[in-house]
Amino acid sequence: MSRSRTERLVNLVICLLSTRRFLTAAQVAATVPGYGHDPDDAREHEAFQRKFERDKAELRELGVPLETGTASVFDTEPGYRIARRDYALPDIPLRPDEAAAVGIAARLWQHAGLAAAASSGLAKLRAAGVDVDPQATLGLEPMVTVDPAFAPLTAAARDRREVRFDYRVPDRDAPARRRLHPWGVVCWRGRWYVVGHDLDRDATRCFRLSRVVGPVRATGGPGAYQPPAGVDLISHVARWSGPAERAGRAVVLAAPGRAAGLRRWAVEVTAGPDADRLVLPYGDACALAGQLVGYGPDVRVIDPPEVREAVIQRLKEIAARHDTLAMAR
Repeated sequence: MSRSRTERLVNLVICLLSTRRFLTAAQVAATVPGYGHDPDDAREHEAFQRKFERDKAELRELGVPLETGTASVFDTEPGYRIARRDYALPDIPLRPDEAAAVGIAARLWQHAGLAAAASSGLAKLRAAGVDVDPQATLGLEPMVTVDPAFAPLTAAARDRREVRFDYRVPDRDAPARRRLHPWGVVCWRGRWYVVGHDLDRDATRCFRLSRVVGPVRATGGPGAYQPPAGVDLISHVARWSGPAERAGRAVVLAAPGRAAGLRRWAVEVTAGPDADRLVLPYGDACALAGQLVGYGPDVRVIDPPEVREAVIQRLKEIAARHDTLAMAR
């Protein structure tokens, strides 16, 4: 299945889950990205109908409980919705490491090209007077984002395309142009890195995404190279970054029974009546802040001020991004 069709199906599921009423095919076409067409153009409308029929069949084959019906006896055109009572999963217990993996996947949602389109579709439903259930898609657009270079670099690594970008290192004033065959993008110690073959140095190199300046440009066609078999990207980043020095100590309050990942990391845990006191070793305040904001209101920083300020700054950046998205809608 192509990526565009996968995104369209995901957005279709989100929209049909987010309303208790039946949506007609015309409402789906006007709401879900990928179905847009001119309904007055016979060819375009026929192509939409074929596409929609294929997608409905695909969802049913996947076990999605797609219902057909009408909102009232006065409706002449059937509509569609997904019954949440039949689609919802039971509670799934996760071990701490499994929960961490799910958390990382959620952080990538916004930059997978799905959340913004899905949120836009829900906004269109509201504008059309369709009652949208705010509980149906909790977590649709998580508050933690990745670096701007993430999307183009992961796309280039997937398509095996050469990239060019400007990269700044701490001991130089001006960024330098780099040419890379990217093998993949990984997260290490709260930061994102791309690993690949540096064409100018003819060697394996890794680059921190936060130091990429300006846009990442893909050059040439896909399939231009093949990464080494069995390459361990994390090991490359670990050797390049060196051992982590965690001389600092941060004190945070965690809600009882929450923040399991931080509790495993803490060097000291003191239970309290309303919250537990955790002491966390850290080396980089910004990197620690990036992890803490992922726990939302379950965690509050007490000390030191540099970590507290880093968390506040990260939250301000997140709020600014959401304001920008809201204005765009």
